[in-house]
Amino acid sequence: MSSRRALVSLAAALCFAPAWAQSPAPIKLALIEGLSGPFGNTGEAVVRNIAWAVERVNARGGVKTAQGMRPMVLERYDSKGQSEEALSALKSAVDDGAQVVLQGNSSANAAALIDAINKHNEREPAKRVLFLNYSAVDPALTNEKCSFWHFRFDAHADMRMTALMQVLQSDKKLKSVYLIGQDYSFGQAVLREAKRQLADKRPDVKVVGDELHPMGRVKDFLPYAAKIKASGAQAVITGNWGNDLTLLVKAAREAGYEGKFFTFYGNALGAPAALGDAGVDRVIAVADWLPNVPGKASEAFYQSFRQRFAKPSEDYVHVRMQLMVEALAQAVEKAGSTEPVAVALALEKARVSMAGQTGFMRAEDHQFQQPLVVGVMQRQGEPGVPFDVEGSGYGFKVVRQIKAEQARLPSSCKMVRPG
Repeated sequence: MSSRRALVSLAAALCFAPAWAQSPAPIKLALIEGLSGPFGNTGEAVVRNIAWAVERVNARGGVKTAQGMRPMVLERYDSKGQSEEALSALKSAVDDGAQVVLQGNSSANAAALIDAINKHNEREPAKRVLFLNYSAVDPALTNEKCSFWHFRFDAHADMRMTALMQVLQSDKKLKSVYLIGQDYSFGQAVLREAKRQLADKRPDVKVVGDELHPMGRVKDFLPYAAKIKASGAQAVITGNWGNDLTLLVKAAREAGYEGKFFTFYGNALGAPAALGDAGVDRVIAVADWLPNVPGKASEAFYQSFRQRFAKPSEDYVHVRMQLMVEALAQAVEKAGSTEPVAVALALEKARVSMAGQTGFMRAEDHQFQQPLVVGVMQRQGEPGVPFDVEGSGYGFKVVRQIKAEQARLPSSCKMVRPG
């Protein structure tokens, strides 16, 4: 059984204060995430993001429904990063009365949850739940595995690769790359799409290495870094995240590798500090947003988060997670209740804005459409880099901004709708 405890935050405290005593029951959000194990730091980063979003909703009185104003409560369930534990946590969350499940830090776990929720909602229509996904980006989740009950708020891997490829395409000196990723559905999807897009957009670039490694189990990446260096690759393309990325880039630095890294998640969680000066001008990252995105709204948003979470180790904020909670609040208010079908139908039409970013949900596949940005690692204080990440002294200068309509890709989803 997955362990669970209520999130200790301003949001939770408000929900159980006497002022709420006569109010309708709070809206329970069940965060099912790996909060321990090799990727526990990424899970805790999610907790901070979602907690902050929930706090803002509750600070304005909660969510307006036909029953009155209802606060949100975030409850956390530790999946330990394992699909079996995630499914056990789902059962606990439903038993605890949650109608909204949040998860993202594993596409394999997300796929298991989609299947389980599809079956549960068909079997027990009185206890249906919605699944909001903030980070699981295997393209299949909104294509062949798309579900009426699942909504993805991150750009999927093919969308992210398309954005990265815009920068790679412009580097005419680049002639060879090494592909490396985690051996599960997401990592496989990243390498598959990298090969496809390279063949299409840069057929002159040779793939000199193509490798998958066990996820979360490699402690020493020096043998991998040695192979990358020996291959002569001028750049590495990887979807690695969490410690699998930090340890990889650290090993590359120790091995003396001087090529570039085109990454999905190289902008935080220890990677910049692990590389140091070796990463300047060499690490490229794609994201829905970066702290150095120009504009007063973006700057104010980031500074507000840093005021709430002041420790350098807590510095990992995502606009998309904030937009996700705002979209949920908007959908519940339009539905007038938390009844999952009504909320899902409203969520299909959600359009939300924050930090100068606007995104909307595409009804045909429940894939959120939003701008993307690509940044390159630089020293803090350089032009375009007012903010560093995690106190490392390094930040990411935005070199490409991609509008939502440019990031959009077609879907093969054949949505099955209830009733």
